[in-house]
Parts: sequence; C-alpha cells; structure tokens
Amino acid sequence: MHKLVIKPFAELDATDAANWYNRKRDGLGNEFLLALEAKINAIRRNPKQFNVEYKGIRRAFTERFPYGVFFIFENDVVYVLAIVHTSRSPKIWKKRK
Repeated sequence: MHKLVIKPFAELDATDAANWYNRKRDGLGNEFLLALEAKINAIRRNPKQFNVEYKGIRRAFTERFPYGVFFIFENDVVYVLAIVHTSRSPKIWKKRK
C-alpha cells in the first residue's frame, strides 16, 4: 500500500460528518468512519483506479454514505485533501492542495 497523509481539513471533514451521523442515530457515525476507512484503504492500494476530477485531484465515493474522498497521488504518497458530501459545492475542495 502507498503511504497516506490525511490533511487537517480532511480530518475535520471526517470528524464533522461522523458527529452529524451520530446525532442522527447512535453508532451511525462509527459506521460512516468504517466505510471511510475502507475507501481510503482501497485508494491506498490502487489510487490510479479513480478518475482525475480537477487539476490532478482524484475522487473516490464511499459505500453507503454520499461522500467523496478527494485526494492527490504524488511520489507514491496519497494525500487526502477533503471528505465532502456529494451535495456540497466543489469550491470546498478545489481550494485545497
């Protein structure tokens, strides 16, 4: 697997989403984090399988939850830039690098 760096804003994105889901139903946030972890592991195994969306930034969708993981892959390192709900504006992740 490739090395992984999760940027601070992406960590905050994940925490905020998990907290929101936990407020909806106890334990649902943990289920979200498990789905997110599974998708990040898939990205680490084969980052090039995901399409480039914008200026070298790729996107992978989580299973079950409507979130995209936005990342770049450079020098054998996966940099996760944002974890964003699919209904949110792309301006959020386009500014991160």
